[in-house]
Amino acid sequence: MDAMTLPPFPDTFPRLMKDGPHMANPSIWDSRICNCRLLDDDDDDDDDDNTKIKNKEEKREKIQSLDSHLKTVKELVKACADQVTRTATDLKAAEATHTDMINSQSDVIQITKRISRSKLWNTADYRQYLSTLTEHRHVMDVYGYLNLLKEGNSAIRSKTFNNNNNTGNNDDATQKDKDAKNDKNKRSRRFDWDYYRTCTSEGLRSVCYKFALSPNRVGIKLEDNLTLPNGFSWDKLMPQEDGTNTNTNTTKIEATPSDPKDWEPPLVEESDPRTFASDMVGSGELILLSTAHGETDDAHPELLDPLRGCRYVAAMELAFEPRIRRHLRAIYRLNAVLTTRPTKKGLDSIDYFHEFYGLHLLRQKPIKDHFPMDEREAELRKTGLSLEERQMLDEETKRRERDSCLQFMNLLKAERSNHLKIHIHLPYTDQGDDAHWYKQKDDFFNSREMQDHSCLMTELEKVYLPSNDDSTEWNDERRKILRLALTSILLPQFEAETRRDLREASTKIAIDAAGKNLQRMSMEGPYRPSHLLGENRFIQPTGDLKIVGVSVSSDSRDASYLAALSERGELTDHLAIPVGTQVDDPKMREKVITFLMHARPAAILVGTHGGLSSRLVSRKLGDLVTQATERWNNRGIQGQDEDDDEFQEKQKQFELMYNIHDDDEEEDFEWKCNVDLIDDNVSQLFGRSVRGKKEFPEASVNLKCAISIARHAKDPLAELCYAWSVASDMGTFGTEMLFLNIHPLQQVLPKSILLREYERALCHAVAQVGVDVNLACTFDHLHGLLSFVPGFGPRKAASLKQSLVRTGGVVASRKDLLAKRFLGPVVYSNAVAFIRIRSVGALENKSLHPLDDTRLHPDVYHRHNWAVKIAKDAFEIAETSESGADKENETYTALRDAMQDSKSQVKALFLATKEEYEHVHGRWDDVGKWDPKINVPSERWQDKVEDLDLETFAEMIETNNMGKWLSHLIMIKWEFRLPFEDPRKPMEPLDREVLFQLITGETDQTLCAGKEVTGKVARNTEFGSRIKLEGDVPGFIPLRNLADGHVESAEDIVKVGSVITAIITEVKKDHMCCDLSLKSEDFLRQPSEWGRPKSLPPLDQFFDKHSASLLEADMNKEREARMAALQLTLKKTRIDGNESMDVDQNEKRSSRVTRRACAHPAFRNARNDEVLKELKEGGESMVGEALIRPSSKVADCLAVNWMFRPGIIKVIEVSEEDKDNDASIGNTLKIKDEAYGSIDELLARYISPLNDRVEEAINHRKFSKLSEDHVDEKLKQMKKANPAGVFYYLCWNEKYPGYLSLRYIINTARHHAIGLAPDGFVWFRKTYPTLDKLLNAFKINPRGPSTPSMPPKSSKPQPPSRPSESRAPRWGARSIPAPPSVPPPPPTNTYVAPVTAVAASGWNQPPPALPPLPNYQPMPSHPPTNSWGPPPPPPPPPTYPPNLHH
Repeated sequence: MDAMTLPPFPDTFPRLMKDGPHMANPSIWDSRICNCRLLDDDDDDDDDDNTKIKNKEEKREKIQSLDSHLKTVKELVKACADQVTRTATDLKAAEATHTDMINSQSDVIQITKRISRSKLWNTADYRQYLSTLTEHRHVMDVYGYLNLLKEGNSAIRSKTFNNNNNTGNNDDATQKDKDAKNDKNKRSRRFDWDYYRTCTSEGLRSVCYKFALSPNRVGIKLEDNLTLPNGFSWDKLMPQEDGTNTNTNTTKIEATPSDPKDWEPPLVEESDPRTFASDMVGSGELILLSTAHGETDDAHPELLDPLRGCRYVAAMELAFEPRIRRHLRAIYRLNAVLTTRPTKKGLDSIDYFHEFYGLHLLRQKPIKDHFPMDEREAELRKTGLSLEERQMLDEETKRRERDSCLQFMNLLKAERSNHLKIHIHLPYTDQGDDAHWYKQKDDFFNSREMQDHSCLMTELEKVYLPSNDDSTEWNDERRKILRLALTSILLPQFEAETRRDLREASTKIAIDAAGKNLQRMSMEGPYRPSHLLGENRFIQPTGDLKIVGVSVSSDSRDASYLAALSERGELTDHLAIPVGTQVDDPKMREKVITFLMHARPAAILVGTHGGLSSRLVSRKLGDLVTQATERWNNRGIQGQDEDDDEFQEKQKQFELMYNIHDDDEEEDFEWKCNVDLIDDNVSQLFGRSVRGKKEFPEASVNLKCAISIARHAKDPLAELCYAWSVASDMGTFGTEMLFLNIHPLQQVLPKSILLREYERALCHAVAQVGVDVNLACTFDHLHGLLSFVPGFGPRKAASLKQSLVRTGGVVASRKDLLAKRFLGPVVYSNAVAFIRIRSVGALENKSLHPLDDTRLHPDVYHRHNWAVKIAKDAFEIAETSESGADKENETYTALRDAMQDSKSQVKALFLATKEEYEHVHGRWDDVGKWDPKINVPSERWQDKVEDLDLETFAEMIETNNMGKWLSHLIMIKWEFRLPFEDPRKPMEPLDREVLFQLITGETDQTLCAGKEVTGKVARNTEFGSRIKLEGDVPGFIPLRNLADGHVESAEDIVKVGSVITAIITEVKKDHMCCDLSLKSEDFLRQPSEWGRPKSLPPLDQFFDKHSASLLEADMNKEREARMAALQLTLKKTRIDGNESMDVDQNEKRSSRVTRRACAHPAFRNARNDEVLKELKEGGESMVGEALIRPSSKVADCLAVNWMFRPGIIKVIEVSEEDKDNDASIGNTLKIKDEAYGSIDELLARYISPLNDRVEEAINHRKFSKLSEDHVDEKLKQMKKANPAGVFYYLCWNEKYPGYLSLRYIINTARHHAIGLAPDGFVWFRKTYPTLDKLLNAFKINPRGPSTPSMPPKSSKPQPPSRPSESRAPRWGARSIPAPPSVPPPPPTNTYVAPVTAVAASGWNQPPPALPPLPNYQPMPSHPPTNSWGPPPPPPPPPTYPPNLHH
């Protein structure tokens, strides 16, 4: 037993550890314990029972003890094994790390050398620099510089570590993780920095600073030179070189003298750049790199320069240094200029009267005018000026800045429409041809090498080049770095920054201007009838009046309406004027008079949306109002032949008819009424809005417009707020305001910012005017005002209205808003001063607090009682100890007395002023402009309140530590005199300029003297011809202006119904018409000779007038040549007045295709492919237009290229007859049997009606944009779903352009070809005026007539015969036969052009050179007939240019 006893555990564990990990095996201990158990069992057989029992207990205890020890040993052995394993792993890792550190020691040194931190960054210096910055842009410069250095440093470390990893043994998992991380970093990098990263990773940064100065030192030198009076000091110390240390845990560094050489670029002695580069390449420090763009060395020999990458790294880090960017940016802003030049579209369309004229040839305008003046420059200019002169200088500077910013917004608008291009640059060193500089190619304007950047280079060379003489070769290398930094990095970034800053500054100014325009609109007061214009509004307010609004329909299918509104803006009655009925027709006349006598309005206001019809209706209503007022005002006059009984019976009938009662206030009322025109843009918006449909769901559009016209006249601010109150689908309020023409530039401004500015403008206006809370919560059209009360909003306004509706009452005092919890304390305190409690409606006979209808806050008359004290002190009423109702009555009485006394004083001052003025000057016509706050000196006020010393009272209050109340006390005095007076001036009558624009829709840009217009002859008189221009503007051509020579009769020159092009000589805005001329001398006058309208902005001082005049002269020369050729063909005297040039009458006509001498804007002397190319460049804006060219097939034919829908063009052959010679256009143009006297007439009578047919077709309910196959598939699905039905759709005929395809299904899918004609739609040779009537005929007989007529075969056009009579004058129209009743058959030569679009055309476009004309085979002019015989379709559609006179 003793031999088998186990050694103690403390001795055993160390021995096992000495034996090594392999001895720590639990199995050894298990075998020894088992042997012990066997020996114990053998000894038990020789003992007696007691001994056995005792021994068994001892053995059991030993076994338990051994088991416990065994368990402990197992745990210790396991822990020991784990510890040994970890120790071995850590030892191996430590050995590997130690080996890597030893191996990478050279890499760390290499990375440190390549990063060159001391050359690029000084932490203390940049911290100090950042602490001085105030602009966000300068902070972002530091951020950009840090990012650049970070990219370069990351590239250096990645390059070194990747090289080390490639030579080491990394496991696949670690390598994959690193690759994934690198890929993520690559995705976040800037691609334009790839070449920089490549260069820095190859160690070129450390090489470049062997001969270049570090960027941070260049920045410091540049800043000191430009900001310090004495410039840069060579003994300047960098932070941490002057003895300071940012680390407080280390010992302070002793200051050492600064070496001036540190501020100069390093000098490479006894070596030129080529030798230096060769040595660096030989040593392995410099590596040759390929270009960033991958060019070959043969094409670019400069790429062989080994220092090219070094220069690029130095240039990049120099260009991103924050100090350098800051000061070079300032220099750039001072010297940069703006240049504009017209595009091809601009050259064709911008004439002297165009809105962008004066903007298209700006030449080197300094951009500093668009920004606030530099502080130093401003102080320098103000030196020696007085205070008033300084204020005038500041105002002039702000005005110039505002005008320049608005001009730049117009430039952006023109650039967006592709009329011109904007270039921001430094002044050019050479612009080549000075007169035609704008014709330079884009490469010239985009090149920075052509710009004069000496202003930047000079400053950089001062600080970058060494002060002592270095070799020319090394200075050239440094100059290459500066030039690269400027031309390739800084200048492009500065140009982009400047353009962005200009846009932001201009947007801010334009939005502010738009907000002021809306505020001006909202601060327009209610309409004041003419009978009140002789009274002052402070003495006799306008009040709530009955108004009748009139909306004249601009659509011949809709009726016009008169709407009568009550004093609160509620619709009481309306009257419709049917279509085709005049307001003064005999039957309509009495209805209108009766309607007006029932309504008895103070004014009748006619909206201008109806154009000239509105002007005519207003005049006629004026006559009817005169008759109606006479009947009403003479109702109490008894006729001479009328006895008393008849008179009394008539009186009763009159009172019964017009609801007059004995106690009616209007029994002795004298009715006065006037008719006026009013701008109805806001009203037209209401008529078509969701709110209008919600309030009047059954009313027509014109009736809703008439209601809004009257409401707008009563309160323009309420209508504008009502327009704001509707939210869009996105939940944005005020989107309807974007449809109002508030500012000319509002379409190019950011919508969200613009709406915020509009909201501020409306809030400001509502705060000045105030809101009657009871009326606003009662009527929907006034509820919008509540949303703009300060402290309110749409949600709080809606909650207040719901609370009042729920309680079923009204607000009787301001205190009730808080007491009844309609408003919270904070909202109440902010909004209560702008809320009015008026004695109207349900509160008309109630006793209200007098000051609840003033601008005074309840704090001054409830909380502190200052207003009550002023009223009592004014009348020397002592304070009493009464309380309750008696004290309240006493307070109300004192306030009313004080307010009545002040009000009577206002009237007395007005009468005294009027008497004085009339005594000196006679009749006072400007009575309404008198304002007691402005026109009455303080010493003339003699009311009771004026006797009080409010300043002393305010000092007493302030002495008692109750605050400063002087401004409130002065407000109390003025509210006593003018309680909540309306600051808005009455609505001004429309002046001639505004009225002309509203009635005609024309401005000085679209209609002015010298502009060519197209119109139709309406009537010939003995004095001239009356012309109806586009837009229904009437024109008149006197006899003297009908031709160059003497004219006996207008009928000899122009015929009624002919379309002519004339030039405007005068616009008579008072008469809503213009005078025209057909004389050649007027057409040949320079546009500048007509004079620029005053309403157009003046020409900029940097506008190149010389180039503009040369451009205008070139255009006029081309036009004169075409006019001369045209006059030659007409056998008339040349325009210049020389002898006539006759053409041989017997000259034979040739049969060859030739160019035409035609000056029409829609004509092109070009081939088919050239015309198609022009159409393709035009875009969808010209869909429906037609361009005419000589036919390439027949000599006496023209081809009309007409785009009737996007991407599809149809070519129509037009025959010419009665030609004077080969170069002339035929006097008669024919499409089959239809004759036209000119190109204008062809476009007006043929193309324009067909465009209407196209518009009607695509807007029809049965029209589908799907292809024919898809339509057939859809019809089959519908038939399958409903076998008993007959379904049909319209779509475009894909095989034959210009035709519709009527697809239908009875049993199988079939179709009909539907043609387009000027007077309708053609189906089986029959013309239907509308598509609905054609479909009705189709429903009766879906298969069509049983006997179809075969289409006529196409025949070659015969040469036209020369008529004996001479052609009509140039600007006249030839008499032509009447059009046939049946539409002409389709032309014989048509084809489908490639997918294209239409181009814009202009009068001044020169004819292009005509190459040899190709011949093409004609395609079938009509689709083949079906088995049951559909006829061929009608002629194809063309178009008349809609805005030709523009």
